[in-house]
Amino acid sequence: MPSPPDLVITNARMRSRELVDIAITDGVITAISDRLDHAAQSVIDAGGGLVTPAFVNPHLHLCKVWTLPMMSEAALEAYQGADMSETGKAIELAAVVKSKYDASWIIPNARRAVALAALHGNLHIRAFADVDTKARLEGVKALLAIREEFRGIVEIQVVAFPQDGLLRDRGADGLMREAMASGADIVGGIPWIEANEQDMRRHIDFCFDLAAEHGADISMLLDDVGDANMRTLGMMARAVIARGMEGRALAHHCRAMALYPENYLRELMVLLGKARISVVSDPHTGPLHARVKELLGAGINVCLGQDDISDAYYPLGRNNMLEVAFLASHLLWMTKKSELETLYDMITTRAAAALGLERYGLGLGCAANLVILDQGDVTEALRFHAPPRVVISHGRVVDTDRMRALAEAAIVP
Repeated sequence: MPSPPDLVITNARMRSRELVDIAITDGVITAISDRLDHAAQSVIDAGGGLVTPAFVNPHLHLCKVWTLPMMSEAALEAYQGADMSETGKAIELAAVVKSKYDASWIIPNARRAVALAALHGNLHIRAFADVDTKARLEGVKALLAIREEFRGIVEIQVVAFPQDGLLRDRGADGLMREAMASGADIVGGIPWIEANEQDMRRHIDFCFDLAAEHGADISMLLDDVGDANMRTLGMMARAVIARGMEGRALAHHCRAMALYPENYLRELMVLLGKARISVVSDPHTGPLHARVKELLGAGINVCLGQDDISDAYYPLGRNNMLEVAFLASHLLWMTKKSELETLYDMITTRAAAALGLERYGLGLGCAANLVILDQGDVTEALRFHAPPRVVISHGRVVDTDRMRALAEAAIVP
């Protein structure tokens, strides 16, 4: 006789509304049925609550969490004001904190943020670490340590991110090479920050060359400024196609898209489709945002990110992706039932596809990374955006008491 499963979830409400039992063995979903009769080592009664794959955050500046108290609000004002035309100024103002960067205080703050993620069922994070001549490699060191500490609970992809540019910040290129050699997972980029179009293209080329050396994927913050003439998203898409990197590059923010003329936007969406580029939008952290509805209508994969937690660009945030989707429903005017379902996809399946997560989902053979909610459908889940009743990571129930204790630790310094 086969061994009993490690865990069975009974009375689980699928998004299709049907009630099922779900069996988990060795961290994998091994059976889904309207009734499972065999015994299990542990049983959880979902009580008709919605059970779905865990949430996914494809964009978080984890090295910066809770740094807002370390500076004035001048950067926040510059980033969100003047139709986002002063984003470059905001980045320069925010950089003041990086002279104090040290892994000794970044680690406990990042730990607090990732514990919050675990409490909210956010089990996959693409986390950015600034790499430049001010931050040096302190953010990368900290996030690599946090990645290992939370392995098996929250899976973290560390992005080496040249926040201040590669041509503008002489020496950042060497630090980027060191960051990838030390174990960073993803090559980050921000080409629009460079002084001119030639340097923007050189920035993109460097990032693609570095990614090729390490067999890594790419995440770039693109056109994060209120300037309709900023077109680095198109530059990156053409580089993806030229280098055969289709499906392996992620575009973040793309806020200038809100200002693009319609004819250019249509051409761009065709290009994005050919490059199989997913777009991450964070509409709650700035007054401009990517044209999410148009992108979805064109068949482009779009997902949502937390972006920031109490830093120079956004004062709130708690790694709660249901909260992010709740905010997006208002900011994007996505309030019809079908649109709410799409928003839920944008923090689960669509975000997982953007990150290339393997064995993600709620099906046989999928990794058992699941949330059990108190609510019975997507609309109610978004309405309350409350922590899940139970979070399951790699087939094991997450110790929420321990995560809560970590999340309530004091902010450092």
